[in-house]
Amino acid sequence: MVYFVNSFPFVTFMCSFTRQIDRFGHFKIWHAAGSVLVAVSFSSVFGGCMPCRILATSSLTVETISYCVFAAIFNVGWAATQVSHMSMVNCITLNSTNRVVLTSCRNAFTMVANLGLYAIALIVFSVSSEKTHADLENQYRWIAYSSIFIGCCFVGIFLLGTQEPRLQMDVQGNRHTRISWVYWFKKTLYYQVALVYMLTRLVVNVSQAYLAFYVINELRMAQSATALVPAIIYICSFIVSILLQEMAWTGQRLKAFYSAGGIIWIFCGAAILVLPRSMSAFMYVISIFMGIANALMMVTGISMQNVLIGEDLNGCAFVCGTLSFLDKMSCGLALYVLQSYQSSSPTFLDNSSTSSTYSSVTRYGLGLVPAFCSLVGVAVTYTMKLHTPYSKPLMEPLLE
Repeated sequence: MVYFVNSFPFVTFMCSFTRQIDRFGHFKIWHAAGSVLVAVSFSSVFGGCMPCRILATSSLTVETISYCVFAAIFNVGWAATQVSHMSMVNCITLNSTNRVVLTSCRNAFTMVANLGLYAIALIVFSVSSEKTHADLENQYRWIAYSSIFIGCCFVGIFLLGTQEPRLQMDVQGNRHTRISWVYWFKKTLYYQVALVYMLTRLVVNVSQAYLAFYVINELRMAQSATALVPAIIYICSFIVSILLQEMAWTGQRLKAFYSAGGIIWIFCGAAILVLPRSMSAFMYVISIFMGIANALMMVTGISMQNVLIGEDLNGCAFVCGTLSFLDKMSCGLALYVLQSYQSSSPTFLDNSSTSSTYSSVTRYGLGLVPAFCSLVGVAVTYTMKLHTPYSKPLMEPLLE
């Protein structure tokens, strides 16, 4: 519910800052500002209720408001960071293959960051012992603070070591001329790409939200599986993201690889829905294909967004911002609806204690919802008319 409620501040902020990014550029400034908001809000969430300490109260209402406010600030900061970073990909190069390479590289390092978080957690849990509930809270605070510190270091490296890409100049040489928002709304491809991106994010985010609950509550696997299964997914996604950098890309190839990822996810979702506890080890095999499918869909889905933008660089932030808005709202709404039907007493389809499978929100959240979104995404992709994007190295790179 908090995820859904805190998506709303993103709406007004998105409308404002995408206009400013498209007008003035300065991606690094927006990225830095967003990173600061993320670091401050994230540390405040894990650091406890700051207003409660200031007001010397333990009111549940004050605590709830505090976490909602800082979560909203996090969403605003993340929006600024994500949109500015994604916009840079389009402004660094006009070459279609290079854009896919940058996107796949971006996805690969996202997997590295996810795996790095597990490494930090392993170190913290190994160094400190858990004897009380307070000790457990301190462990997670150290994980959060360590992640923030390392993240800030890499943000600094990025800001200092990356040239600021400039926006494409128009025929009069005015680099600040914006493309009207109406221009995008008149494009059929805009709605198709927006729908595909939204569905892709639903596949990844909803499956991640229910993965640990499925592994522990549904399959009754060992606690170590909650780390091992996601790790396998991230490693496979990383490998596939690296391999995708070695290809020459066209519009048809983007559609083909996205469809392949979607079809793989459909089979994974079907397997998750019917997987009995007696065959829980098969989840490790499923996780391999989930990682492959996630990488194929994410890299090609975002690359379709780059095809939509093409050479209209003065509107790239608006496209990235509106698509991110759809991502936030759809994921929040999906999780809210799923949790509304959460039941403490699932309906068993098989009463066998060792091989029971039953319908539950967790199985639907990890199996049915991503599979259905993948099916719709593949169908929408089939209707797209993706031209072969600009591929010559003319006017590259677009750096100051």
